[in-house]
Amino acid sequence: MTQIYITLNNGTKIPQFGMGVFMVPEGEETKQACLSALKLGYRHIDTAHAYQNERSVGAAVRESGIPRDEIWVTSKLWPSEYGEGKTMAGIDKMLERLDIGYIDLLLLHQQVGDYMGAWKDMEKAVAQGKVKAIGLSNFESERLEEVCEAATIKPAVLQVECHPYYQQDALKKRLAPYGTVIESWYPIGHGDPGLINQPIFTELAKKYGKTNVQIILRWHIQEGNIIFPKSTNPQHIRDNFDIFDFTLNDAEMQQIKELDNGKRFYTSTLEEQERKFSAWAPED
Repeated sequence: MTQIYITLNNGTKIPQFGMGVFMVPEGEETKQACLSALKLGYRHIDTAHAYQNERSVGAAVRESGIPRDEIWVTSKLWPSEYGEGKTMAGIDKMLERLDIGYIDLLLLHQQVGDYMGAWKDMEKAVAQGKVKAIGLSNFESERLEEVCEAATIKPAVLQVECHPYYQQDALKKRLAPYGTVIESWYPIGHGDPGLINQPIFTELAKKYGKTNVQIILRWHIQEGNIIFPKSTNPQHIRDNFDIFDFTLNDAEMQQIKELDNGKRFYTSTLEEQERKFSAWAPED
């Protein structure tokens, strides 16, 4: 199967379609899911320190037999690791856990804590060759612009909730001056049946000989979003990736555009995030 790429604002090319491992347990389950994906042609794996499965992702990369420079690995720092000096130590520990030489994309996982100090260390890590690209996750408040305006290296990506019910058009306009690209979590709306079974997806699935989920994933690709749906089922991993042999036309893309209704499947205030994300630290 064919992989496609997006050129980021630092000139590096990121595989647009990847494999997510959120809530997949550390050990064989994560490693085998990643190996299955890599065997099929996936070249992007999205993990995080908070997921506690970086070691298994790294093992899959090493055991895959695929040259390291052909695989893109994204990981994320938790707020407990934010701050000048503290963040660099966290990056070094992440490199030890992954054991793959360098990190392709490093994100700040949440918009709380000393994120400005963390960004300075991430920029240093790029200069030192420890990290290729840096970005943000879940920064949707005014703290997004705070980081972007102060940054010497502008965020390459912003990872947020994004799906046909919540298409993030306003956020994309805010990101445009920085050349920052959207990465989508919950790409199929947290598996919401109401979204997946929208008549337009059923109609298009019949037309193209695909599933409703495949139609949604194809929409993301044509919208320019980077996606990494999660699965540990080998057939689902295969099906998710089987979306590069057809193209939705302009009228069909417009029909999907009209589904945007502002519905999110995860919501929290900045104050709630401060309380929740500052009170926990992942194990090393």
